[in-house]
Amino acid sequence: MPEQHQHSHTIGIDVGRLLNEEQAHLLAERFKLLSDPQRLRLVYTLVEAGELCVGAIAEVIGSSESATSHQLRQLRLAGLVRSRKIGREVHYAVADSHVRLILDVAIEHYLHGHEDRS
Repeated sequence: MPEQHQHSHTIGIDVGRLLNEEQAHLLAERFKLLSDPQRLRLVYTLVEAGELCVGAIAEVIGSSESATSHQLRQLRLAGLVRSRKIGREVHYAVADSHVRLILDVAIEHYLHGHEDRS
C-alpha cells in the first residue's frame, strides 16, 4: 500500500468548515437559478421594490405573467423568495436579507472588475 503524503500547505485547514458534496450540490443549484438573466432581474426587482404581486413583477421585467409565475415558483421552491396571499393576489418578496447580500456582493464584484474596461 502506498504511503500517504500530507502536503504542508494543507496543514491547518479546518476540513469541518468546508462544504460537503451535498451542501455543494444544493448551493450550486441555487446559483444555477440565479444564473438565468430573467430570474436574476426578477429577484433583483424584488430586492429593490420589496414585495410585489406577479403582475407588477411581470410588467417591470417585461415578461408574461405565466412565465413570471413559473420563475417565481422555482425560486420559491429553492428558498430564494417567499410568497403570501393577499385576497386573490399572491405577493412575492426575497426570502431574507442574505439574498440581497449575495446580489450586492456579486454586483459590486462585477462593477469593480469592469469599471476600467468601459
